[in-house]
Order: sequence, then structure tokens, then C-alpha cells
Amino acid sequence: MSLSCLYQFNEVAHLCPVKYDYMKQKTTRIVYWITTGLLALFILPGIFFLNSKMALDGSQYLGIPLWLHWELGIGKFIGGLILILPMIPGRIKEWAYVAFGIDVISATIGHLAVDGAVIGSFEPLVFFAILLASYICYHKLWPDRVPVIPGRMA
Repeated sequence: MSLSCLYQFNEVAHLCPVKYDYMKQKTTRIVYWITTGLLALFILPGIFFLNSKMALDGSQYLGIPLWLHWELGIGKFIGGLILILPMIPGRIKEWAYVAFGIDVISATIGHLAVDGAVIGSFEPLVFFAILLASYICYHKLWPDRVPVIPGRMA
């Protein structure tokens, strides 16, 4: 059997050739790095603006205490590094994705509570969509990076 053609059974239970789709994996890899790169562009520079008047005023407007403002800023920077560095273990990347998901959902709830249901309150969900695309592509490219606990369903 050549590398260009793998065989599998289809729904009608007869043997048929199915070409291995290299372009699909290449596309997934491109989407992964574009979405993860966009996440890094959103997240990593934020550490340099934590002490800016705009950032401090925004946190105060949403009712976020100063200590949480600093904790979130530093945590986002560390999480952004975790997402883009390939040598970080999969389990840690999983927790970084979870933390960013919680952060974005909390940001949406915070904006809805303060501003009401205006279009700007839903802007964090754009970040969430990019985060979700990166997460899905990560698992398609490296399904074995996060170990499965024995005895549990994958």
C-alpha cells in the first residue's frame, strides 16, 4: 500500500480507496498558527500597558480591584507564553486555554453587568471564537499531547 492511498471501509461496507488528505492537515496547521498568533498579539503586549491610565481606568470602571487587575495582567502574559511555546506540555496548555476561556466569559459578564446589552459588551466573544478555533486545531494536530486517564472515556 502506498502512502498516497489508505484503505478503509465506508458506510456501505465495501473496501474503497481514500486518499490521505495532506492539505487538510496543512490547512489545520495554518489555521492553528494564525489563530494562536492572533491570541499572542492580543495577550502578550498587554503586560507593557498594565500601568497605563486607560487600563487602570477600565478596570476601575468595571469595578475590578487593583490587585485583581495586576493578577489578571500577569496571568494573561504567562498564559500567552504557554500557548505559543511548543515545548510546554499539553496538560499545561489545556489549563491555559481553560483560564482564557473563563477570563473571556467573565469579561463578557462584567461588560453586560456594567454597560447592559450593547454591542461592545459582546466584543470579548470575538476573542473567545479565536481561542476556540486555536484549541480545536491544537487537538486535531496533536491528539496525543494530553494524556487520557486510564479507565475514563476519551
